[in-house]
Amino acid sequence: QVQLVESGGGLVQAGGSLRLSCAASGSIFSINAMGWYRQAPGKQRELVASITSGGSTNYADSVKGRFTISRDNAKNTVYLQMNSLKPEDTAVYYCNADVRRATDWRRIDYWGQGTQVTVSS
Repeated sequence: QVQLVESGGGLVQAGGSLRLSCAASGSIFSINAMGWYRQAPGKQRELVASITSGGSTNYADSVKGRFTISRDNAKNTVYLQMNSLKPEDTAVYYCNADVRRATDWRRIDYWGQGTQVTVSS
């Protein structure tokens, strides 16, 4: 009933930039927090950044000062601007949204399919 579609991943050299987007669609009444997580091979999924509906943000220490999360509430879309990328940023990046559904009023956590980000040294 709700889908998250990510875009913007790819291959970039160290020091480069990428911008990820994630658009939510479907039976949405409202979206609370939205966020980006990542999972590198052999590692657990970790929070990269999150943003509330009011615009308050939270970042992992490893990306502070390099990554910026933002959202467009009218478009149900969240963005992650990634600058000064490092090889250790290489991972599959997943979008997450805390959605209250319009059909049944349930509050459900949804995930995107993931987008690969590879940073070469």
